[in-house]
Amino acid sequence: MSKYSRCLAALSLLFFFTIAARAQTTTISGTVRNSTNKEPVPFVTVVIKGTGSGTYTDEKGNFKLTTSRAFPLTLEFTSIGFTAKEVAVSGGGTPVEVDLVPGSDLGTEVVISASRVPERILESPVSIERMNIGAIRAAAAPNYYDGVANLKGVDLTTSSLTFRTISTRGFNGSGNLRFNQLVDGMDNQAPGLNFSVGNIIGLTELDVDNVELLQGASSALYGSGGMNGTLLMNSKNPFKYQGLSFQVKHGYMHFDDPAQDNATPYYDWSLRYAKKISEKFAFRLSGQFIKADDWQATDYRNLQRNNVFSSLKDGNRNTDPNYDGVNVFGDEASASLSALAQAGIFGPNNPTLPGVITNLSTSLGRAPTQQEIVGHYATTTAYAGNPQTLPLYLMANGLARGYYGSQNVSRTGYNENTLVDYDTYNVKVSGALHYKITENIEAILAGNWGTGTTVYTGADRYSIKNLKMGQYKLEFRGRNWFLRGYTIQENSGDAYTATTAAVAINRAWKADQTWFGQYASFYSGARMAGLPDAQAHALARDSAQVGAYLPGTPAFQAAFDSAVNKSISKGGAKFEDKSDMYHFEGQYNLSDHIKFAEVLVGANFRRYVLNSSGTIFADSTGTIGINEVGGYAQVSKWVLEERLKLTVSGRYDKNENFDGRFTPRATALLKVAKDNSIRLSYQQAYRFPSTQDQWINLRTPASILIGGLPDFYSFYNFGGSPAYTAESIVAYRNSINNGTPNPTLLQEADFGTLKPEIANSYEIGYRGLLTPKLLVDAYGYYSQYKDFLGRKAVGRGASADPAKTFTELASPFTTTNYSFVSNSENTVNALGWGVSVNYRFNKGYDFGVNVSGDQLNDVDSGLVTFFNTPKVRFNVTFGNDKVNNSNWGFNVLYRWQDEMLWQGTFGTGQVESFGSLDAMISYRLPKIKSLIKLGATNLTNKYYTTAFGNPSVGGLYYVSFGYNVF
Repeated sequence: MSKYSRCLAALSLLFFFTIAARAQTTTISGTVRNSTNKEPVPFVTVVIKGTGSGTYTDEKGNFKLTTSRAFPLTLEFTSIGFTAKEVAVSGGGTPVEVDLVPGSDLGTEVVISASRVPERILESPVSIERMNIGAIRAAAAPNYYDGVANLKGVDLTTSSLTFRTISTRGFNGSGNLRFNQLVDGMDNQAPGLNFSVGNIIGLTELDVDNVELLQGASSALYGSGGMNGTLLMNSKNPFKYQGLSFQVKHGYMHFDDPAQDNATPYYDWSLRYAKKISEKFAFRLSGQFIKADDWQATDYRNLQRNNVFSSLKDGNRNTDPNYDGVNVFGDEASASLSALAQAGIFGPNNPTLPGVITNLSTSLGRAPTQQEIVGHYATTTAYAGNPQTLPLYLMANGLARGYYGSQNVSRTGYNENTLVDYDTYNVKVSGALHYKITENIEAILAGNWGTGTTVYTGADRYSIKNLKMGQYKLEFRGRNWFLRGYTIQENSGDAYTATTAAVAINRAWKADQTWFGQYASFYSGARMAGLPDAQAHALARDSAQVGAYLPGTPAFQAAFDSAVNKSISKGGAKFEDKSDMYHFEGQYNLSDHIKFAEVLVGANFRRYVLNSSGTIFADSTGTIGINEVGGYAQVSKWVLEERLKLTVSGRYDKNENFDGRFTPRATALLKVAKDNSIRLSYQQAYRFPSTQDQWINLRTPASILIGGLPDFYSFYNFGGSPAYTAESIVAYRNSINNGTPNPTLLQEADFGTLKPEIANSYEIGYRGLLTPKLLVDAYGYYSQYKDFLGRKAVGRGASADPAKTFTELASPFTTTNYSFVSNSENTVNALGWGVSVNYRFNKGYDFGVNVSGDQLNDVDSGLVTFFNTPKVRFNVTFGNDKVNNSNWGFNVLYRWQDEMLWQGTFGTGQVESFGSLDAMISYRLPKIKSLIKLGATNLTNKYYTTAFGNPSVGGLYYVSFGYNVF
């Protein structure tokens, strides 16, 4: 056990040594009923006003709580769908009978995440959205995580069926690092693979109590990563929600899918059991299993690669010799025909070159030029009669006759569906033990564990196969404080990269240099024979492809298995990541001690332990540790007769590899009328470079991805053997192809100093009840971003010998390419807005619409921002979970988003606009508290794509039965 694990375990003893003698206690009991039909109301929250002490009603509406506080007391009763009520209690002898009045819960909900203290959502000083358990149950979505996508200002990126990424306010992408996701206070980001695992690992659907979404900057309270938002997912308390619950969901997908012939089943089963053993102890245990054939990525458009980035171009494999399909892998291996011929003739593998130079020097009386050497090989017909020298003869003629020009060619690749594992599954287990040490102190030991297979889009399409990850927490919570420690344990399982696997398969049957050499020779020969250019390319490819492994054959499978079962550090495609993260934090509300304002303080310590055995990080000789420490304070005060609330927050964080960062936030909430307020805020946000940004050392077919820390500059000896910018290397090679080599075109790369990203955000908003049935929320914001983290491409000679630099840089086969992390010097400005309207009609009908938009201004030409957000998107929903007070319910939702230019390291191109209709009808079985749902997402089955290179998403049609779910 590591010292960090021991430290986490030691917290369990912190509050058990000595507990002061307790005063005499009194028990208060009672029943809560519906005032309309006198039926018991379960799951009502009962709290002693002004304290954190409380309990919940059971399924029969009964409650019981024990307190040592003096009487009289006031009890607060709150429940979704009912008007809150306060009841004075003078003693514990007589049972308390309470009737709650059914009413609208618009604007009545309490949120915590906006200020880290409970407050009415109408009084939140920043933009926030919330989904309660009722909204989750009634949503026209297959799971609660997808339901978040229907909130205002939210983007959902679908990399696969089970890998979806939530983002707000731009810079959207798979595994968005500018957006925090927390599960019961635990960071949901994989410490090594660097993406938030979303709903792959975490709470099961039956165990989710509510979801809170902070749009916009939130680093001042939640630390690095909260530049554009924070999502908090909170579990059900076992003291409140008890008993056995299960849900069985079965459906079908892939109807009329061009990627496959037949529709396939979808399974989603979940189970939860919770029990209150006593007034002091309760536990919960839940699990979920999902199984389906994944959505497939079938974008075969043509990419033009430009160093780290790329753009679309015309052509396909039949019309473009240098075709590079978006979801085709292995064709990233590309080379210039002219450079290939130059390397073949003048490279070290030509044994005849020294003799040719000697003979020509003797006959000319001087050293021959390159053109004269090429001419010698092209006109000496004796070379054509010798199989060993025939390629030299053909390539020399290709150069001399100008056949090659500036044409590049690529190897023939393999479609994604032959390389990645679309057999998607997800298994999750979650549990917790809750123990009330005293009336106001509760200890919680919780854990979430999951495994599964999915596909993720990053710089490549990654087959995340049999990923395993665990989150384990010990927390002590009082009325005004908490102390929490948790760890994340990651195991990449059998994950691998599709491109590396494809390149390895190609190289298993023929080395790149051999394949390209054959292509160049056969192409030139075909042109010499008089074939047109297109036919010559087709003949050259067919000839070079002789011996290729075809998908489905034993040879292909053997090469594939060899690639994906061998680690990247050993020449394969497999990740071997077992990185961990340890986090300790505490918070204290000093309001009981400081009366002039509400004062909140907190601090945290975090340690990453990177362990990839050299497959991802520069950790081949041992694990790498990264320490972070931070602290924050917040002061809030109501002024002007509690019409204006002012809040100032500040946070300081230090990562051992970077200078410390101070992050301020200031907000003002002005009540303009009852239940109507205007909010103003300024927030600064930041993110430290991720663990990969700092320490990645990943070999890919195209380049070596390295981190931005100065250690890599010395590790690779860039001082002694400089690297040159990719643009200047291209210019240098072009000068060679033009017959006038010019080494002065090479420009040495500047690695610079890596810094955190920074954002400054200003916002104005309004939220209010215009009538008891009409809730309106609106916001507008302006943000400024600087020090973007991105990548630069550089290269140097493969031998890293300065004496051979110019010779080796002339050919892609003798050049080593690197891609390193750096900050952009550009600053960009973002503007955005959002409006939502919710109206409650009579008889329980709900209507909601939200519209939002985001866009960048002042973007310099050529700057890749990765903003990836539509200018406009909207959602419209209409439903009723009890039609005419019956057991029938329904919900219909239509969402639409505008087209957008998607920029990413995987590829850049247009993502078309799309609209999608989700719908469900439900039927309640009140006696067993069960629900039957018949639903569909993308009901019209119009396939759409959410991001460049991601799969096309069609309709999913399902029926479900949930037992004990309300």
